[in-house]
Amino acid sequence: MSQRPGQEIGWVPKTKLGRQVQQGEIISMEEIFTQGLRIKEPEIVDTLLPNIQQEVLGIGFVQKQTDAGERSRFRAVVAIGNGDGFIGIGEGKARQVRTAIDKGTVQAKLNIIPVRRGCGSWECRCGTQHTVPFNVTGKTGSVRVEVLPGPRGLGLVAGEIPKQVLRLAGVRDCWTRTFGSTSTLSSSALAVFDALTQTYNVVTQSDWVN
Repeated sequence: MSQRPGQEIGWVPKTKLGRQVQQGEIISMEEIFTQGLRIKEPEIVDTLLPNIQQEVLGIGFVQKQTDAGERSRFRAVVAIGNGDGFIGIGEGKARQVRTAIDKGTVQAKLNIIPVRRGCGSWECRCGTQHTVPFNVTGKTGSVRVEVLPGPRGLGLVAGEIPKQVLRLAGVRDCWTRTFGSTSTLSSSALAVFDALTQTYNVVTQSDWVN
């Protein structure tokens, strides 16, 4: 069997979806989400999105008290995206930084979602997919983030962490408003991720009702 671009060398699929992707029966991420399938193998994302980008949003040091003593590990928060409508965020913990990043990357691929974009800004109305189609709100822990459509050329008016997530998702122009303990890196990233999830859920539910 010939190797597809971006496909992991020596990958032996363990799921039905993985076998369908490897055999060329499913050739796009859109097909997976349209059919409501769940991604359980990171190699599926590697195969269908060979141009995926990775950003390490932050690395922390966590300690846990156990019966054997104090246990120390690194925690890495990783975001992946293709800059064109797909984004995923994951968290990995390990004794070594590199291993924590690798675990976070795998988790991000398993959590990948599609993002609906459009031109929801009343100031623009250009019809291109440069911003979110409507106001969306996401919440994780004490952090709440609102993402509002912006006119073309505005750029990303957001903090550093939300900006990285939005850029990887393919959102080029928008305003954001944040509330709560925004200094918590993982909560800030996941709140933006939750908001972007709403762009897909709201449109899908509306289409289903119609």
